[in-house]
Amino acid sequence: MKRFLETIKHIFAIEELRTRILNTLLFITIFRLGSYVALPGVEPDQMNVSTQGLLGLLDTFLGGAFSKASIFALGIMPYISASIAIQLLTMALPYFQKMQKEGESGRKKLNQITRVLTIVVTLVQGTAYLNTTVPDEALLVSRSLFSISSVFVLTAGTMFCMWLGERITDKGIGNGISMLIMIGIVSRFPGAIYKEFVSRGSGQILLFVLEIVALYFVIMGAVMLTQAVRRIPIQYAKQVVGNRVMGGQRQYLPLKLNAAGVMPIIFAQALMFIPSLGASYFAEKSDFASNVATIFANYTTWQYNLLFAVLIIIFTFFYTAISVNPQQIADDMKRGGGFIPGVKPGQQTSEYISSILDRITFPGSLMLAIVATLPAFASLLGISTDFAHFFGGTSLLIMVGVVLDTLQQVESYLLMRRYEGLMKSGRVKGRTESVAI
Repeated sequence: MKRFLETIKHIFAIEELRTRILNTLLFITIFRLGSYVALPGVEPDQMNVSTQGLLGLLDTFLGGAFSKASIFALGIMPYISASIAIQLLTMALPYFQKMQKEGESGRKKLNQITRVLTIVVTLVQGTAYLNTTVPDEALLVSRSLFSISSVFVLTAGTMFCMWLGERITDKGIGNGISMLIMIGIVSRFPGAIYKEFVSRGSGQILLFVLEIVALYFVIMGAVMLTQAVRRIPIQYAKQVVGNRVMGGQRQYLPLKLNAAGVMPIIFAQALMFIPSLGASYFAEKSDFASNVATIFANYTTWQYNLLFAVLIIIFTFFYTAISVNPQQIADDMKRGGGFIPGVKPGQQTSEYISSILDRITFPGSLMLAIVATLPAFASLLGISTDFAHFFGGTSLLIMVGVVLDTLQQVESYLLMRRYEGLMKSGRVKGRTESVAI
């Protein structure tokens, strides 16, 4: 405990780090206060948004703002959708690929295109949100007036959230966009624990403690999945520049076990409503379709989780293939004078990296599928739905990833000022290791 207090003292002794932490807390407070401001002309208590499936996932990301008809009801999600679209376009269209390689100027152009696309996505999603999730009985004004005004308010709210995220990245600590999503998820954690504790009652305290212990081990497993890497050794040839000998050092190329992050779960979750929705159209004419609609409307059924796991595995390979380019890595290594011992530079290096990537992606996708389906198993064991969501899935992986990224930044500030790091035993990944880029 004494060492922990000393570390906190060291953190706040660094003026730049202290300022960044306070700025981050200020921006997060503004974001959370905005999630409680309802849209003009709506009664939030009359809202009845489903907490299952994709809508429930969105409400979790947004800290309940989605179900409250808040001015931040869409939050940062349209920006995420636009960013994913632009990222896919950079993989498919030469125009965007060229722009990506133009350096800082190209990055600014892509950011501007992403912002414009965010406005378009927000207008579309805002219209759909107002028409499908806000019932007439919740309105205090006419539907047409409410829809027109609220679309502009939701768009302004999303752009403001995007601005907050950028300010956290520039003036605060951590990745701002990811930080806002994590805060939305974490904000529901205390309430979920309290509901679970109350539901267990005084006679099942031991069972509640066992659930907390199980959650601890699940979090540790998620940390291992997020941090696990396969190191490929890289040797750089010695070069004589004037009277100095450059290069010759040995580094490594870290290939992550889960290079796709949480994107496969998000993609798979977005498609899981299709079987239930499609079967519901034929439910009145066919008993089979009615059974299918019932089965896939419940996220705890084995059929739902089997399809969910298969989609996650498929999307893991797909997203890894478009986000990690072995040929580009091999070309960059060759230009930098690096090579993998025993492997010829160029095409053979690319094939070698691809083969290793395929071998580690499969077990990584299986672990990701297990983590994603853990909330269903937790619900089947009697854990309340709100608390079960924290036993796995996108929420857990986002929280773990953002916390680790933030800890790495704090760690770098401490070590730069020659303070001891955050942990005496164990290291935040990247603390003292040299990585080939």
